[in-house]
Order: sequence, then structure tokens, then C-alpha cells
Amino acid sequence: MNTSFTVIGLSTGIIRPRDPFTDRIIDAAKKTCGGFHNGDILVLAETAVATSEGNVVRLDSVTPSPHARELAEKYHMDPRTVEVVLKESDSVVGGIPGFLLCMKQGTLLPNAGVDASNAPPGCVTPLPADPNGSALRIKNEIEGQCGIKIGVLIIDSRTHAMRLGCSGVAIGCSGITSVIDDRGRSDLFGRKLEVTKRAIADNIASAAELVMGEADECTPAVIVRGLGMPIGDQIGVDTIDADECLFMGVFRKSQI
Repeated sequence: MNTSFTVIGLSTGIIRPRDPFTDRIIDAAKKTCGGFHNGDILVLAETAVATSEGNVVRLDSVTPSPHARELAEKYHMDPRTVEVVLKESDSVVGGIPGFLLCMKQGTLLPNAGVDASNAPPGCVTPLPADPNGSALRIKNEIEGQCGIKIGVLIIDSRTHAMRLGCSGVAIGCSGITSVIDDRGRSDLFGRKLEVTKRAIADNIASAAELVMGEADECTPAVIVRGLGMPIGDQIGVDTIDADECLFMGVFRKSQI
């Protein structure tokens, strides 16, 4: 990979359900940086993708179950939001006031990715139903219209154990590898690396979030240009089994 690159924010305006999201991105790229180039990596905020796909839940349409009400009381949450979180989760492993810690699609995350920020009033936005499929679809649409080859990441914001604040993490990936295996390379003193793997998609996601922001920036898309990563047919974000996860190991026996 190249040692220097550019991160370009694309302002799309507010995205609403069933908006022509890909067309809005292409127009924003043309206005901002002359359009897409071969080798660009397009990074998209999950809320914008989910909203454009119509994956928005009105809370006044939700009837909380007894289990949702119990958890809502315990963790000081809106029981309707808890009900949506339960439906989006594979399992719930714990919580703190305001948040449930959930397993979903092979990863550990707060509230199963259900988010009220940047969602229409009175609504919450779950994660895209198929983030990898969405990344592939958008990649194919842009490549078809623009005649270039790009990678596409769909990203979310996550907290990390014992750290304050959020950083970016990829939840959908198409066209680039999500993890680079550095095992077998030598360190500064000639020792062979035995376990090091770089979460390149997550690192790109964090760089993109510096431009996207988390509030009213209206910049749900970013082009990362100049990394020099090969563009191919890869699909998906590499994960590990819960048995191999240092943090998940603490929670496996305490699922609710």
C-alpha cells in the first residue's frame, strides 16, 4: 500500500427512505473531486445505507414484550427500543444503563447496532439487513455507471473495551480484503511476526470517520484515494469465533 492517501468527504444532503442513494453519491463525487477514480475506496455510513434501503422502524409501531420491558427497566431504556434491539440481536450478553451488549452477525456491539442518531424523529435505524450485499450492490452500480473499479466499505461506530469514545469499524466490505496477514514478516530486530494481522478495513473506517463526523455534518460518504490497494472480487469482513475472542470469553457464560 502507498504511504500517503487522501480522504474526501461527500455531502449528500439528508437521506430519506428509498432515496436513490447511489445516484446521490455519484453526483456528490462529481461536484467534490471530479468523480470516482480507479482504485478509490468508497466508505459509507451504515445509517445512511439502512435509511436509503427503508430499514427504519417507527417506535410508535412497536409493542414491547414482557422481556423487553424487564430489560428496559433494568437498564433504563425505552422498552420499544429494547424490543427492536432484541429482534436485531442473535443474543444479549449484558448491559449498562442505556445500552445492551449484543451478539449480531458474528460481532459484539451495543444495542445490536440499533441507532436513534441521524434517524428521523420518533424512529430508530437498525443496521442494513445485509451489509456485505449492500456494499456489493453499490459497488456494482457505481462501477457500471462510471466505468471504473472501486472498493466499498459500510461502516459503523463502536466503543472499545476500557476506552472512552468511538472509532470506525467495517461491517460490510466489497472489492478489497478486510484484513492483511503480516505473519511471517520480520520486525525491526529480525524477529518473525507470529500473530499480527492488520484490520485494514477498520483502519480505513476510522480514517473516514474523522471526515464524516457523528452529528449534523451530512457527510455519510467518503472517498479514500491513493491507498493503492488491489481491487478484486472479495466480499465480507473477516471475523473470528467467539471462542477465539479475548473479550467475548469473559461474557460467554453470562448471557441473558
